[in-house]
Amino acid sequence: MSLPATTWQTVGPFFSIGFSWLYRDNLAGPGVSGSRVEISGRVLDGEGNPVPDGIVEIWQANSQGKYAHPGDPQEKKVEEGFTGYGRVPTDGAGLFRFTTIKPGRVPGPDGHLQAPHLEISVFTRGLLRRLITRIYFPDESSNAQDFALNLVDAGRRSTLIAKQTDAGSGALEWNVILQGPGETVFFDV
Repeated sequence: MSLPATTWQTVGPFFSIGFSWLYRDNLAGPGVSGSRVEISGRVLDGEGNPVPDGIVEIWQANSQGKYAHPGDPQEKKVEEGFTGYGRVPTDGAGLFRFTTIKPGRVPGPDGHLQAPHLEISVFTRGLLRRLITRIYFPDESSNAQDFALNLVDAGRRSTLIAKQTDAGSGALEWNVILQGPGETVFFDV
């Protein structure tokens, strides 16, 4: 005899119930300084199938390298309209899209400046804990000195660097591959 799983026996997808009021696909409103970028991509499972009910959460600093968070001790200004936070769902094809500005460099744990990057959390059904990763920017010279990027095997760093889709437009593509060949690098924190 087979019985259907109940909600306490499975993990999600319940994101539309608990997360939808937090969806925000624009992290930097009108008038916020910095280079505008639009990042789009897909969340794919280990077999290359789209994950239609995932969430991509974004945290970032502003163009001067300051987080819009009281825990950032830097004495730099955060402009009105900059949230530095976003959360976007994936659609039926696993697609997500958000707009923001390229962040400035922030101090790392050793005090050295990190390369411009976005902190990303990925939530999908079947995961008991979120996956944490980063998006770095293509053709960024400071990528070579970034402490976190240098922790990653050189052959896998490309999974963390967005690809330019249209020169000069600010359009970038970055995909999340949850497992298997080409798996995105995830960090334990």
